Amino acid sequence: MPLIANRLARIKPSPTIAVTTKAAELKAAGRNVIGLGAGEPDFDTPENIKQAGIEAIKRGDTKYTAVDGTPALKKAICAKFERENGLKYQPSQVTVGTGGKQVIYNAMQATLNAGDEVIIPAPYWVSYPDMVELAEGKPVFVSCSQNNGFKLRPEDLEAAITPKTRWLILNSPSNPTGAAYTRAELRAICDVLLKHPHVWILTDDMYEHLVYDDFEFTTPAQIEPKLYDRTLTMNGVSKAYCMTGWRIGYAAGPVELIKAIGAVQSHSTSNPSSISQAASVEALNGPQDFIPKNNAVFKQRRDLVVDMLNKAKGIHCHKPEGAFYVYPSCAGTIGRRTPQGKSIQTDEDFASYLLESEGVAVVHGAAFGLSPYFRISYATSTEALKDACTRIQRACAALS
Repeated sequence: MPLIANRLARIKPSPTIAVTTKAAELKAAGRNVIGLGAGEPDFDTPENIKQAGIEAIKRGDTKYTAVDGTPALKKAICAKFERENGLKYQPSQVTVGTGGKQVIYNAMQATLNAGDEVIIPAPYWVSYPDMVELAEGKPVFVSCSQNNGFKLRPEDLEAAITPKTRWLILNSPSNPTGAAYTRAELRAICDVLLKHPHVWILTDDMYEHLVYDDFEFTTPAQIEPKLYDRTLTMNGVSKAYCMTGWRIGYAAGPVELIKAIGAVQSHSTSNPSSISQAASVEALNGPQDFIPKNNAVFKQRRDLVVDMLNKAKGIHCHKPEGAFYVYPSCAGTIGRRTPQGKSIQTDEDFASYLLESEGVAVVHGAAFGLSPYFRISYATSTEALKDACTRIQRACAALS
C-alpha cells in the first residue's frame, strides 16, 4: 500500500484540466475535436512583455529573488492598485506567487484551522473547495441561481455566516459564469460583512479587465474602506496580459496576513520565476492599449456564442458581463435520448454526448457546483466557436 496522506482523499482532480487532456488525447488519436474547456486567452503575450523577459535573461536576472516578489514588481503592483482601483498599499502589504492559485492556496494554509468555514458562492472555480479542504477547512456553498445572474444575494450570504466562518471568497468577473458584480451589488455584500467583523473577504479579481458593454469594475476594499483591513485583494497577469504560462499572481492585504502567506511560500516553492517577475513589471507599467482591442474580440465572440447556443434545442444561455466563459443551462436536454438510445440524465451525460457525437469538449456544470449547466470558454478562434456551436445545435436537434 503506497504511503498516501488521508487529506488527499478530500480532493478531486481538476475537471477542467481533465477535459482539456481528454480533448488532446482524442485529437492525437485523429478525432476532429474542438476543445472549449481551457480558460486561457488564445492571444499571444504582447511583444514588449516578452522582450522584457528576454532582457532579464540577458542581464542575468536569473537568480533567486525575495521569496514573495521583487521590490520592482511589488512597486508596480502598488502603482496598479492605486491607478486602477484607488487602493493604496505599501510593498510590505503585497505578496507575489506562482499564479493566483498559489496565492489563494497559501492564504488558506496560513489562516485556516480545522473546521473553519469558508463561504464559496456556487457556481465556483473548481479549485476553491479543494484548497479549503487541504487546509482542513470546510467549504460552505451558497447556490447562486441564473435568475439572479449567478450572483450572491446579500440575504443568502447573511444566512450562511456562522461563528466558524473565516472567509468569503468572491470572484468577479466569475469563472465559470462570467458574472460580474455591479457597484450596488458589491455595496450590499459589503453591508452584510460589516455586521460580521470575524469574516474576512478574499476577492479574486483575475478577470478584472475582461468586462464588456461599458461595465464598470469595482472591488470590495474600494467600495468599503472599513473592510480594507480584512480584505485580501488577489489578481494576476494571466488573463488580461495573456501570460498564463508565465505563472504570476499577486495579492495585497494586511501586513500580518502577507507575512504569514510569505512564510508558507518560503517553505514550499520559494520565489516565483525571476524572469516572469521582470516581464510582469513591464506588463503592469507598460502600454495597456492592447487590452481593449482584445476585449472587442472577446465581446464579439461572447455575442456570437450566446446567440448560437440560444438557437440550440433545449439550451438557454445567459449573457455574462465579463471573463471569457458562458454557462448555459442544458435543462431542456435532460430526460431526452441520444440517437444511440442513451438517456441524458445529468449535465455530465450531456457533456459526454457532445464529445462523443460531435467532438466538442465542454466542462459539465456539476464540476462547478451548479447543475444542469455546462461551461464553454470562448477564448478560442471565432471560426472554431462557430463550428462548435453549429455542432452543439446539431447534437441537440438529434435528441428525441
